[in-house]
Amino acid sequence: MVTDAPTWYDVLDVPRDASGEEVRSAWKDRIADLEPGDRRFDMLNRAAKVLLDPLARAAYDAGLSPEPPVGDDAPAAPPSDEDAAPAPETDPRTADRRHPGVSSWLLAGLGVLAAGLVVAATWTWTRAEAAGVDPAIREAQVAAERAVVPVLSYDHETLEADQRKAQALMTGSYREEYDKLFTVIEDNAPQTRTKVTASVAASGIVRASDDRVQVLVFVDRPTTNKLNAEPVVYKDQVTVSMQRVDGEWLVDDLVTSPAQG
Repeated sequence: MVTDAPTWYDVLDVPRDASGEEVRSAWKDRIADLEPGDRRFDMLNRAAKVLLDPLARAAYDAGLSPEPPVGDDAPAAPPSDEDAAPAPETDPRTADRRHPGVSSWLLAGLGVLAAGLVVAATWTWTRAEAAGVDPAIREAQVAAERAVVPVLSYDHETLEADQRKAQALMTGSYREEYDKLFTVIEDNAPQTRTKVTASVAASGIVRASDDRVQVLVFVDRPTTNKLNAEPVVYKDQVTVSMQRVDGEWLVDDLVTSPAQG
């Protein structure tokens, strides 16, 4: 089972067999009238960044469901290196500053996080709904939204209880990684008196299979500490990989991508 959720090709409104030049042209046309601070500008840059990189595009295409053939034609093959152009130069204020692995959000929980892409996520889920998403995949999306809150929230006064709540929503392998990195918070939060209360602003399905669904979740994170008694609200873009284990959707990976928006 694969989902008909929108792809980066849909974002740029190009076919999957579009050449690098066609992708670049579509990208330039769509950002021409947008300000760098516009969330759509960042979303379009993300799409172009993947589709204009031959290796990234080939890897992305490998995870997509095949397009239905038209007549006797087979689905289009991934593009060759000759078709692809270099990745676009984006405005430095909106450049994607990805940090692989979960450690980024744990460390960032004690520091400054950037704004998310709420409008883009809403657009993604609207398109997915229109395409008709399988109920099981929607369950994974709901589970991801619910899990993100305790996983990304903590209070310096209740760290042990906060950790247990998050652990209950994870696969065993991811729990091991989370526990190692949670020590960063345990070592710092009491001294900084940090409290983070996450809430979900929007979400969208990235890709899905029978037992694994990747969900893009946009999170608001009001944060207080001994230097800021009034909450400072940070916004995160979080990619959550949900794994179905004995009929239950659990967090199996989590990556935060701060973005200016």
